[in-house]
Amino acid sequence: MTGTVVLAGSLNRSGRWLAKHLAERGWDVTCLGLSRSNWELGGYRGLSFRAADLTDQVETAEAISTENPDAVVHWATLPSPERHAGMRIFENNVVGAYNVFTAAGRTNARIAWASNESAYGFQLAGEPTLPEYLPLDEEHPLRPEDPYGTSKVVGEQIGGMVARRYDVPVASMRGSWVQFPDEYDCLDARTNLATGAGNFWSYVDVRDVVTAIERAITADFDGHEPFIVSAADNYLDEPIEDALVEFFGGVPERCDIAGTDSAFSTAKAESMLGWEPTHSWRDAVDDDEFVLP
Repeated sequence: MTGTVVLAGSLNRSGRWLAKHLAERGWDVTCLGLSRSNWELGGYRGLSFRAADLTDQVETAEAISTENPDAVVHWATLPSPERHAGMRIFENNVVGAYNVFTAAGRTNARIAWASNESAYGFQLAGEPTLPEYLPLDEEHPLRPEDPYGTSKVVGEQIGGMVARRYDVPVASMRGSWVQFPDEYDCLDARTNLATGAGNFWSYVDVRDVVTAIERAITADFDGHEPFIVSAADNYLDEPIEDALVEFFGGVPERCDIAGTDSAFSTAKAESMLGWEPTHSWRDAVDDDEFVLP
């Protein structure tokens, strides 16, 4: 299944991967945002750009209604407080999600968007804590302590509201630490367990992210559903149970992971979307660098 899709948000690195993937798969893609950044869209059939401020409800609604897409992918958020003030992060992310989701709902478009593992609350918590159980799944409580993670939880609530009001499917994609074939930053983090403890040393290859998004806008499901998007393994060079004991002093009472296992379960995405991760840091380092035309 292909059709028309609006990719709302930043044409950052992962956004470019997503736009390219969808275009190559036969989708007509309109990229919606403030600017093209430094990327020329030329060279890929089916790609176009339309300027709109996603925090402006009228601009966003007009742009999406004009395109009348089959699907909308919301890929625009401000990152962690390391680069932006907390209130700016929360306001931008929540307002943008509301504007994009409601506009998409009114056009009867399927919706997928970039939620995040930060919604669980471990990533930017004041004190490192263990989850109630491992591997984490979509049913684990969400307890963020920061503006970014909280904006993701609110975004998922908006997704649920839109799914109910407009009877459209909404997929909240809880992605892990995104890595790129030519630059696996997570491998450098092995030297300091604290760097990756907030997501329990998990990651996902961008190529798996884009296939998960495409499955989310084509799969047959109703209502709002969150999906974990993570690699099948962790990036450590030691058994994950050893790292948990070393950093946290133990493991959760219910712990069903060991060795190279990921701390996140993708069973729901595999069951409902027909998606599973296929890339690992073990083979990614040998892949060619992604180059835009």
